[in-house]
Amino acid sequence: MKPTLFLALQITLTAVTFSCGANSPKFSSTPVHAEGPKTAQIRTGAEQTEKYLPLLKGKRIGMVVNPTSVIGKVSTVDSLLSRGVQIVKIFGPEHGFRGDASNGTHVDDAVDAKTGIKAVSLYGKHEKPTKEELADIDLMIFDVQDVGVRFYTYINTLQHVMEACAENNKELLILDRPNPNGFYVDGPVLDPKFKSGIGLKPIPVVHGLTVGEYAQMLNGEGWLDNKLRCKIKVIKVAGYTHDTPYELPVKPSPNLNTAQSILLYPTTCLFEGTYLNHGRGTQFPFTIVGAPALKGKYSFSFTPKSIKGMSESPLFMDQVCYGLDLRNYDTEQFRKDKKLKLSWLIELYNNSPNKADFFNSKLSKQMGVIERLIGVGTFREQIIAGKSEEEIRASWEPGLSKYKTMRKKYLLYP
Repeated sequence: MKPTLFLALQITLTAVTFSCGANSPKFSSTPVHAEGPKTAQIRTGAEQTEKYLPLLKGKRIGMVVNPTSVIGKVSTVDSLLSRGVQIVKIFGPEHGFRGDASNGTHVDDAVDAKTGIKAVSLYGKHEKPTKEELADIDLMIFDVQDVGVRFYTYINTLQHVMEACAENNKELLILDRPNPNGFYVDGPVLDPKFKSGIGLKPIPVVHGLTVGEYAQMLNGEGWLDNKLRCKIKVIKVAGYTHDTPYELPVKPSPNLNTAQSILLYPTTCLFEGTYLNHGRGTQFPFTIVGAPALKGKYSFSFTPKSIKGMSESPLFMDQVCYGLDLRNYDTEQFRKDKKLKLSWLIELYNNSPNKADFFNSKLSKQMGVIERLIGVGTFREQIIAGKSEEEIRASWEPGLSKYKTMRKKYLLYP
């Protein structure tokens, strides 16, 4: 799971090679952007400085931020410093404050070269700010762009920060941002047996909440350690509803590098629990998927390579993979159906010549465990047994409907 402003994607033969069938459509990569009529009416919480600068006056500020933390095209940290805000410490989630670490990579504490402010990593073994790290802070700010999926780890960072603030009597100011996948809720609710670093709380795969709304849920459901409540204030996004299309101005992590990948991610990240490469080691993660064993089944092919800062050791590195090209898939279909698309995984399982290997996470350190990703223990068996997408979806009830009802209590936006 896996920032810097978007640059035009440049593909070199040393990065990835593709071989498409004669009828394959020409692909034009669309980087995530903030321009255009779709997003012009939206003002993020961070951009509404008039609403929160008075709250920061005379206080020592700690900030949980990464490269998605921007006001216009300027880092929120740099922008607030220029306004005289006293920022004493920076905390960075997975991928680090500057966002140049690959998924799962350990990030060390450091001093930010640009500002001279100490930057503390909140990923790996050190997930939660300590009492000592919060001692010289009067107010914490959380300003990180999420993508609305349970296994995207920034909401876990939010939880740990809320717990630390609650334990140390610190207030948390959340500068809310739109959820690009906020227009639907889907997937099984996490079974506590499969709690992990990519899933902590009983929410579905696509949770349908902004960070500010999820913070309210953590408080309201008593999900923080020892049922503590964190004192929070949310600066809401102006001009946003859950149905408002939103393309991010900055990629939220190294491997979510296009608007297409962000909308496909809730579905295609499930391939991380299969013996398939889902685009890691290419410039198109989460939008292509395949394996060498599928040669002869599909005409589309790609060759994963080591790419620093994205995927240094991808599954099937330097091997030709055959499979699905989803780069031109019409993602408006998700908005119409409001569902994960399980048919791709079912199809690739059915076409796999080595079905016993399909979910075998022991085959590669690059694979995840499908139960931790999907959140329940029945999914693997359902795919193997040939259950239909409708039958699998039916097994998610009544948990999914109960969650949808509970979610309504915490919504800040229509």
